[in-house]
Amino acid sequence: MLEFSFTAGLLASILHVIMGPDHLAAVLPFAIESKKKAWKIGLAWGIGHLLGMIAIGLLFVLFKELIPVGKISEYSEQLVGVVLIGIGLWAIYKIFKTQEQHKHLHIHSENAPIIHKHTHEHTHETTHEHKHPKNIKQSYAASLSIGVLHGLAGIAHFLIFLPVLAFESQMDSILYIVGFALGIILAMTIFAFVIGKIASSAKSGHHELFFNGIRLAGGLFAIIIGIYWCVSF
Repeated sequence: MLEFSFTAGLLASILHVIMGPDHLAAVLPFAIESKKKAWKIGLAWGIGHLLGMIAIGLLFVLFKELIPVGKISEYSEQLVGVVLIGIGLWAIYKIFKTQEQHKHLHIHSENAPIIHKHTHEHTHETTHEHKHPKNIKQSYAASLSIGVLHGLAGIAHFLIFLPVLAFESQMDSILYIVGFALGIILAMTIFAFVIGKIASSAKSGHHELFFNGIRLAGGLFAIIIGIYWCVSF
């Protein structure tokens, strides 16, 4: 029974994550941009989601008579939609930003001075990796914050914990909750890792068209889901 309760919680949370297109849409653009560090994006979202669910749960249990928990959840759902649209627009903006080419003015003084502008491509003999720690940290913070927002959005999260009431022992209930918490983090971390691997392979293999294609798809997916959330809640 102990193993069953843990497994039940694990499976329930994994299904909760992957069956929520808003969850995937929130992480997808960040994971694509982070590439090799993408799994940390998923981990940050999973931790944030748990924190948000714990926060809304505590508010409901302790202050349900004083605080309009339902309103908080409703506004959070609408805010999720707005944030998803913002993420999608950001993802599309990144495509055009990185496609900007470096243009330089050159003066040739041989014979008659000639000023001309040309575009050039940078070639590198050795393979190196650009690191942007500030941008990466911002992505982690954004993913964590969006995870918290997702956790706050939806009193329906309590329905997932209803099986806890059916367990006879306290240990079974605890194991269900532990399995549920682990499943959320595990599911999104794996999802982000896989997306990051695909993006990294496309980028390192110089498949620029494919890489920009998945970036565009991720951005449009986030915008579409965001619009749906805005008009549905």
